[in-house]
Amino acid sequence: MKTMKGNPITVLGRILKVGDKPESFKALDNASSWKSIEDYKKPYVLISVVPSLDTSVCSLQTRTINERLASYDKLDVLTISVDLPFAQKRWCGQEGLNITTLSDHFALDFGFKYGVVIEEKRLLARALFILNQAREVIYVEYLDEMSKHPDYDKVFEFIETLH
Repeated sequence: MKTMKGNPITVLGRILKVGDKPESFKALDNASSWKSIEDYKKPYVLISVVPSLDTSVCSLQTRTINERLASYDKLDVLTISVDLPFAQKRWCGQEGLNITTLSDHFALDFGFKYGVVIEEKRLLARALFILNQAREVIYVEYLDEMSKHPDYDKVFEFIETLH
């Protein structure tokens, strides 16, 4: 069962597992330009999914992942939420981060294709995905409780094994 602060939630969309090749998605960057997974050319892509950057857990998740992985030249790091593009841009400016954020607010295209749409809140459920060069899922973590953090040690250890 999935929960948000202990309250049951319904998460919609296609649940992905290692080996799956998700459909391409469209989301807006913080300049309100449409982006898809094909726009990111590095061999690996980490997608960090958060309900909203304006919450403490989401803010810390985004900062932790982006600061830790900034030096990985074979990895594009994307943070995706339903926050509006201008809100994501404001958050990045306040935090002093120059990172890639994507907004799935318009159509929840990413959310449904990656199985992270919270029906009751129209937010995205907390999750992590790593895709390889063929854009197949090679790592996935869906969280059951939205106020919890992902297993950072596990994902960082996994990234250390990538060549």
